[in-house]
Amino acid sequence: MMKTGDEDGVEMLAGEAVTKRNPTSLAAFPAPEAPAQCTKILGTNMSADDKDSLKRVDEEPVTSVLAANETPVLKGDHDADDDVLAALGYKSKFKREFSLWSTFCVSFAVLGLLPSVASTLYYGLGYAGTPGMVWGWLIAMAFIQCIAMGMAELCSAMPTSGGLYYASAVLAPPKYGPFAAWCTGWSNWLGQVTAAPSVNYSLAAMILAAASITHPDYSPQTYQVFLLTVFLMIVHAVISSAPTRFVAQFNSIGSTFNMMALVVVFVVILAADNRSSQGLSRFNDSSAVWGEFYPGTDFPKGVSILMSFIAVIWTMSGYDSPFHLSEECSNANIASPRAIVMTSGIGGAIGWALNMAIAYTIVDIDAALNDASGQPFAAYLLQVLGEKTALACLSLTIVAGFSMGQGCMVAASRVTFSYSRDGCLPLSRYWASVNQTTKTPVNAVWLNCFVGCVSVLLLFAGDAAIGAIFSIGAIGAFVAFTIPIAIRTFFVGSRFRPGPWNLGKFSYVIGVLSTTFTLFMIPILCLPSVTGADLDAQGMNWTILCWGAPMLLAVVWFWVDAHKWFKGPKVNISHMVHDQQVAPFVIQGEGEVSEVGELDSNQPIIPTKQDSVSKV
Repeated sequence: MMKTGDEDGVEMLAGEAVTKRNPTSLAAFPAPEAPAQCTKILGTNMSADDKDSLKRVDEEPVTSVLAANETPVLKGDHDADDDVLAALGYKSKFKREFSLWSTFCVSFAVLGLLPSVASTLYYGLGYAGTPGMVWGWLIAMAFIQCIAMGMAELCSAMPTSGGLYYASAVLAPPKYGPFAAWCTGWSNWLGQVTAAPSVNYSLAAMILAAASITHPDYSPQTYQVFLLTVFLMIVHAVISSAPTRFVAQFNSIGSTFNMMALVVVFVVILAADNRSSQGLSRFNDSSAVWGEFYPGTDFPKGVSILMSFIAVIWTMSGYDSPFHLSEECSNANIASPRAIVMTSGIGGAIGWALNMAIAYTIVDIDAALNDASGQPFAAYLLQVLGEKTALACLSLTIVAGFSMGQGCMVAASRVTFSYSRDGCLPLSRYWASVNQTTKTPVNAVWLNCFVGCVSVLLLFAGDAAIGAIFSIGAIGAFVAFTIPIAIRTFFVGSRFRPGPWNLGKFSYVIGVLSTTFTLFMIPILCLPSVTGADLDAQGMNWTILCWGAPMLLAVVWFWVDAHKWFKGPKVNISHMVHDQQVAPFVIQGEGEVSEVGELDSNQPIIPTKQDSVSKV
């Protein structure tokens, strides 16, 4: 063993075989020799209390990018949540001001059941009629709940804003970890970045539909929908750039209003409908609701039911928000997974009840789908309620939709921040910065706002093109949800170290069901509603192009260039490596030189060099 000294006589280890971390593995592998040249550690010594507070990664209930024999270095005040995040390789940068309730409120606001069901009524009702809304919703929700539970288990073991992307990198075989993280990250980002514009597009259409109700001579123009959508995007970006405490309070209020509006509209639909004045029974016959299919596609009834799942999948695609907010949540490895399961379970049950209410009261499916306002939900309300009552219910839906759009903007900004922190996006250093005043990723918010506004330009390509924005969100999100669950189920096995919230012996079965459902649904969601000679550009399902083309470009980019520098999650916290053959040494985190300056100057140091020591 060779040692080198500096002018102050401090000995430092050099030329020793050390432990090499691979961010995509769950184990440590021997590394090449470290460079002979070492640098002196700078700064003050750690106190005895700080040394006693250090925990090895294997002492935390996490599955980490760090090896089990590595100790993250945390100096100063830190709590249990900081310890868990440090064990995952990250230094906490956010204030933990989200509780279980406020985290649930954000994700429930992102679901926005009332505006979501209103926005996707064209698909849920239009493909198969009321059967797609009732038992179709139940079938889809059974599998979606499996995905949510699988995701919650991963969240408990890896409560970081990188979420599914981080999980894919850590769980995949070492050779394929970066590629798995890359695909998961890009698919999830596409789903997240199109969520707010799809919500705000529907919100703008509902606002203009309300205007057409009060002014029958008014007909909304495409450019008006576009401009109003862009305005809503900007307003949401401004709110999402505010300090975390304000954002949390805003979403708590918005989510509470969302729930209240949902209850009010639900009760009004059932209690104040005017079906009897039209010579109809109070409710539609159950045999018709559950068994009479609407011929909305050229495919068999079974396929039409499956196609209607897009309404459920898109509506329920926001339950991953607690995962991305876990770095801002207290008691994250328990509260965040609970919030995921609560969002999916409660949201699925309430959403089904709302669909049942609509299915049992709708008068004319054709008239609702083909209304001149372009908003089936507004047309439906006018079928079963008086004009003023319908307008009041539509107004409640609009306000709830505004809260939903803001929740989508917040969640997407955290995804962009976490991926940029690891260099996944172009110009990542700009999007990964945290505003020093608000302590929020403001740059990431405005990047998403810009990309969302650009995506809304699909409006000018026709209804079929803008409709693809919903399918992008559905496919992009659920592909990203399922990749790490599939890897954990079929490749990791017992190497996975579950967190305090886990599925136990049911983990494998739930993983199989989740993966099977997603693989089966991807081609279904890309099917057009018409076939043969009727299929043209206007009737084409543009999902395969709008989601597939960016994903193809991302894959090509990875194999041509990104594989040379993208190695998955970057550890941004200094950490000590314990080896049986040598004294403990420290590896600096990415961009965290100051942390090393706080270590004990008598500890041997191996300098950080990405090619030889730390592949992060």
